[in-house]
Amino acid sequence: MPRTILHLDLDAFFCSVEEIQNPDLRGKPFAVGGKPNERGVVASCSYAARALGVRSAMPMSRALQLCRNLIIVPGRHKLYGEYSEKVMSKLRDLTPLVEQISIDEAFLDITEISNPPTRIALDLQTGIKNELHLPSSIGIASNKLVAKIATEVGKKSGKKKNEPPFALTIVPNGEESKFLAPLPADMLWGVGPKTYARLIELGIHTIGDIANWPEKEIINLFGENGRDLWHHAQGMDNRPIVTEYETKSVSQETTFNVDVHDEKTLEKTLREQSKEVGRQLRKSDLAGKTVKLKIRWSDFTTLTRQITLPTSTDSDDEIFRTAVKLLKTVRKQNQAVRLIGVGISGIGFPVRQLSLWDVGSEKSRKLQEVVDQLQEKYGRDVIHKGDLK
Repeated sequence: MPRTILHLDLDAFFCSVEEIQNPDLRGKPFAVGGKPNERGVVASCSYAARALGVRSAMPMSRALQLCRNLIIVPGRHKLYGEYSEKVMSKLRDLTPLVEQISIDEAFLDITEISNPPTRIALDLQTGIKNELHLPSSIGIASNKLVAKIATEVGKKSGKKKNEPPFALTIVPNGEESKFLAPLPADMLWGVGPKTYARLIELGIHTIGDIANWPEKEIINLFGENGRDLWHHAQGMDNRPIVTEYETKSVSQETTFNVDVHDEKTLEKTLREQSKEVGRQLRKSDLAGKTVKLKIRWSDFTTLTRQITLPTSTDSDDEIFRTAVKLLKTVRKQNQAVRLIGVGISGIGFPVRQLSLWDVGSEKSRKLQEVVDQLQEKYGRDVIHKGDLK
């Protein structure tokens, strides 16, 4: 039995949330992101800004060159996360088969829902708009690949002046390859800039061109990736909806507005990052064994170093001490740092075998759990542990 997969994408999500908070922004060119004099980039931009050439991931300084009256709005990621969770909760009310792939995108398997797909999609769009005041676009097809591309096609063809597209595109079962055939080859998953350049060299411009080549030749040209490339060009994709992912690592990183030379500032940043990594581990009742440091110098050279601990940990202090030890092994005195981050991998469930000698550490862990609960309820600034000297 063919599946029915729905892909939902919240249109200009960050900007849509900001417009809810400040209706005066509606219809105006604005971008969510960092300051241009602090190496900020565009995280999201309004449709009025897009009409003037502004795009996500563009340096904010370049965006201002294209649009001199561009309004810059600092990002509020906690707020965006809250709105995202409201949308995802609404999707899960419809079906438990929801795969969230980013803060503003998800797949749903609606095969077993009795209502027609068009009715389901329109009800979803209307409900999210009326209840949460957020615009969305939807693609529906027999698999994830074609459903997502359908959303992209709908958004491009449904463009309105300075407004979200509210697109709905449905690809009937059996017409996947026909739908994909005229589209540019770089719209296909797995076709990055290098692969696309090679395809153009071969005279391959559309997804249909890929589909028309013999499968063996595509495999010879692109290796095992060529097999997926050819199958995807036919509109084939058997991947299921994945409702849960195993946590493989937890990390935090910070890009400084201005390169940092001060060791105390770096260590303070590592401490805050270690607190957040530890908090995320404890919240999921997880622990990790390998602490990793990521550091980028002012010339963009990026290093990673790691230490594997004797036992798994979810302790802020242990993660911090290990990260500082790694920092001291790679950084020269006064060396400028552009980015620093700490993470932990080798994730699993914590093993706690309390002995007579572990009473102190167990008390410390219990105290940390209380701190976590207070911060979760009243905010991160309600209580702080003193720095270790």
